[in-house]
Amino acid sequence: MKNISVIGSGTMGTGIAQLLSSKNYNVVLFDINEKNLSNSKIRLHKILDKLLHKKKISKNEVNNIISKIKFTNKINNLSKSNIIIEAITENFELKTKLFSNINKIVADETILTSNTSSLSVTSLASSFKNPNNFIGTHFFNPVPVMNLVEVIPCVQTSNETLEQTIKFIKSIKKDVVIAKDTPGFIVNKVARPFYSEAIRIYEEGLASIYEIDFTMKKFGQFKMGPFELMDFIGNDINFTVTKSIYEKFFHESRYKPSLCQKSLVEAGYLGKKTGIGFYKYDKENNIYKSKSEFKSNTYLYENIFLRIISMLVNEAYDTLYYKIASKEDIETAMKNGVNYPKGLFEWEKEIGKKKISTKLVALYNFYCEERYRLSPLLNKDVKLLW
Repeated sequence: MKNISVIGSGTMGTGIAQLLSSKNYNVVLFDINEKNLSNSKIRLHKILDKLLHKKKISKNEVNNIISKIKFTNKINNLSKSNIIIEAITENFELKTKLFSNINKIVADETILTSNTSSLSVTSLASSFKNPNNFIGTHFFNPVPVMNLVEVIPCVQTSNETLEQTIKFIKSIKKDVVIAKDTPGFIVNKVARPFYSEAIRIYEEGLASIYEIDFTMKKFGQFKMGPFELMDFIGNDINFTVTKSIYEKFFHESRYKPSLCQKSLVEAGYLGKKTGIGFYKYDKENNIYKSKSEFKSNTYLYENIFLRIISMLVNEAYDTLYYKIASKEDIETAMKNGVNYPKGLFEWEKEIGKKKISTKLVALYNFYCEERYRLSPLLNKDVKLLW
C-alpha cells in the first residue's frame, strides 16, 4: 500500500503530504485550485528550508520528500490510490460533492478517509460508492509534529478497513486512538470546558483573562492558557467547532457557545492572525500585558483551576460512560492531541474524585444548570446523592 493521495493543499493537506513522503510513501496532492497548489509548494519549501537550516534534516532528505509528492489539479491522477485522505474545508456539501466525483475513478478496494474534525463520518460515508471502505482519520496541526491521529470507524466501516487504516497510521509513526463517531470525537469534545468554562468565569467578572491564563499555566502547568490558546487557534475556528458540537449534541447546555467569543468573531478579532482577539498583539506577535490585571489572590486562582479541571474530568468521565473511547485512549488523546501535561484521569486521581465531585455539585446547586451535572459514571463512583 504505497500510493497515497491527499485532497486539499491547505496547511493540513500539505502537512499530511510532507509527513507521508518523509515516511517513504508516494503522494499525490490534489487540489482543483492551481493557486492553492502553488502556495502549498511554497509553504512546503519554506518549512523544509527551516528544518534544513536547523539541521533537523539533511539536503538528501529534503530532496527525497519533495520528489515523492506529485502536485496536481487533475482528479484522474487519484485513480491508482490505495488510500485517499480528504483534507478540504469543513463543509458537508463540498465534501460529498467531491466524493461523488471520486466514485467515478477509484477502484472498489480504495480506502477513503476524511480528516473531518466535526462532521459525521457516517453521513459522509453514505456518499461514497463503497461505504465499507470509508473511515475518519483526524490528524492534528502541525501534522509532522503532533503525534496523534484519531481513527473514527462509522456504522458502515468494515473491520478490514479499520485494521488496514490502523496499520497505515502506525506505519507513519503516529499514536492511534479509536473514537466512536460522535460530535467532536475525543479531543474536541473533551477539551470544550477548557475554553467554555474559562470564558464563563471571565464573563461573570470573577477574574480577568490574564488571571485565568496565569492560573492554568501556574497551577495546571499548561503550556498556554485557554485565552492564549483560543487566540492561537483562531476565535473563528474555536467558536465554529464549539457551535458545531453544541448543535450536533442537540443543544446540550455544557457545549453552549459564548456570546463573548461570538462578538469577537463578528468584529473580526480572531486572535494572533488579525493582531487582536482576547489579547492585543504587537508586531512580533507578542501579547501586550497589563500588570494591573493581576491580583495576589491564591484562593481565587485555586478555585479557578479546580473549577476548570473538574469540568474537564467530568467530560472525560462522560466520554468513557458513553463508550466513545477507552480510558487509555482518552488519556493518550488529551496528552498527545492538545499537549495536556497530564491525562484527565491522572488529575482526577491526584486531586481526588470527592473533591472534584463536590465542586461540580456546588456549581450545579448554585447555577441550577445542566452543564454542571455529574457524569453518571463519576456520580456512581463517589456514591453522591443529588
